Amino acid sequence: MANDTHYDLVVVGAGNAALCAAISAREAGAKVLVLERGPEHKRGGNSYFTDGAIRFAYNELSDIRKLIPDLTDEEADKIVMPEYSTQDYYGDIMRVTSKKSTPELAGHLVNQSYQTISWMREQGVEFELNYSNQSFEKEGRYHFWGGLPVKTKNIGMGLMSTLFARAVELGINIWYDSRAVELRTTNGQISSVIVQQHSDKTNVETSGVVLACGSFEANKRMRSEHIGEEWEAAIVRGTEYNTGDGLTMALAMGAQKYGEWSGCHSIGTDYNAPKTGDFTKPGDIFKKHSYPLSIMLNKTGERFVDEGADFRNYTYAKYGREILKQPDHIAYQIYDQQVRPMLRKEYNLEEATYYQADTLEELVGQLDVNQEQFLTTIADYNNAVEDGYYNPTVKDGKATTGITPAKTNWALPIEQGPFYAFPVTCGITFSFGGIHVNTEGEVLNKENEPISGLFAAGEMVGGIFYGNYPGGSGLMSGAVFGKTAGTSAANYVQNKATNTTS
Repeated sequence: MANDTHYDLVVVGAGNAALCAAISAREAGAKVLVLERGPEHKRGGNSYFTDGAIRFAYNELSDIRKLIPDLTDEEADKIVMPEYSTQDYYGDIMRVTSKKSTPELAGHLVNQSYQTISWMREQGVEFELNYSNQSFEKEGRYHFWGGLPVKTKNIGMGLMSTLFARAVELGINIWYDSRAVELRTTNGQISSVIVQQHSDKTNVETSGVVLACGSFEANKRMRSEHIGEEWEAAIVRGTEYNTGDGLTMALAMGAQKYGEWSGCHSIGTDYNAPKTGDFTKPGDIFKKHSYPLSIMLNKTGERFVDEGADFRNYTYAKYGREILKQPDHIAYQIYDQQVRPMLRKEYNLEEATYYQADTLEELVGQLDVNQEQFLTTIADYNNAVEDGYYNPTVKDGKATTGITPAKTNWALPIEQGPFYAFPVTCGITFSFGGIHVNTEGEVLNKENEPISGLFAAGEMVGGIFYGNYPGGSGLMSGAVFGKTAGTSAANYVQNKATNTTS
């Protein structure tokens, strides 16, 4: 084992949650080491791959302008920005998780969201309005919807570049190709971390550890064991390094398993997307999230979800698993020319896989599907579409009648060529299962007592998301609990040092 090294605090992981923890701890006076399992050119965890949309509570446009100070009065006059209060945010979490989210944890996320995003701005993180994905232009004004109007500038790359630069500026040490493999204690308190660096192991002495190294979504065995055998076929949308290391180490320390270990955040993604996140093509470029304007059919020619049940923000994290259940884990999003210009920008990228034809018969003839049933299902859907006013900026109630599943909003007949089919499969983002953490970021044991010196943040926090989640909440949760855990850990270390010397 290599020479021992000492730090006040070791942060395991180097994504958004981890660096927020490291920066907040350093601001509180701690000497901090960050461990990144991957090489430097693959740093940043899942956060590197995000499209940067981040959900927080705000009262009015003036709150947004504090985060985006270069937004001019002229631009602001063209914006319609509905309020998104803490009550709205909390209500959305509880609604989409069927009230399973732990109230204290959901409340902490919601109530600290604006304060935390303001703090991120102070660290140099830049934000911009999410025009392309969260607004519609109407009569010269941009109407925002869905409680998700802001994203980080230059998506996940920009976020992580800024946080790494800030960490270096503050004197935080970052070790790459460094995998934490074991936590050690003395007298029941964290005392060191064993770090694997290629063939060498180093014992890093420390009084505190923040685990923020993701969940187990990149571990095929753990996905199969905890979520289901079919999940071995899922594409891993982010980093290949989130294999459950932090969970394994925490559970070995007596941490309490918590949250929905059988659930995960998953989406419909391009059928030909890379099997793990491709660092040469960063950003969330393979997702296919205009499905509320489509109908989705499987290979047998059947629809299997209500595509228009709600805004994309509140259904996309659960519809991936529905696609995974379909034959050969594939489905087709079908659009016509009426809605094609409205599709999100990912549909226009060169990486997007699609089929196009002037007639539905020609389109379906290109697909490996039950062609007769496919065309019958589309015809039945078209006949079931009710009259009404079509408005993609609101839940317009323009629905179908007499078919199952219904489409309860944004139902238009698919009748104007050319026609398009986008093949999609399931991509897993992160697993919902984690460990029990309190609102101070402390890891709790099976008796709900803090494990001395052990903290956690990010995907490792169980108990917030069940079955689904409001879009943009993961990035915000990582920042909130990262900042909380870093500050708490620094205070713990300083109090321990004071008590030792007194």
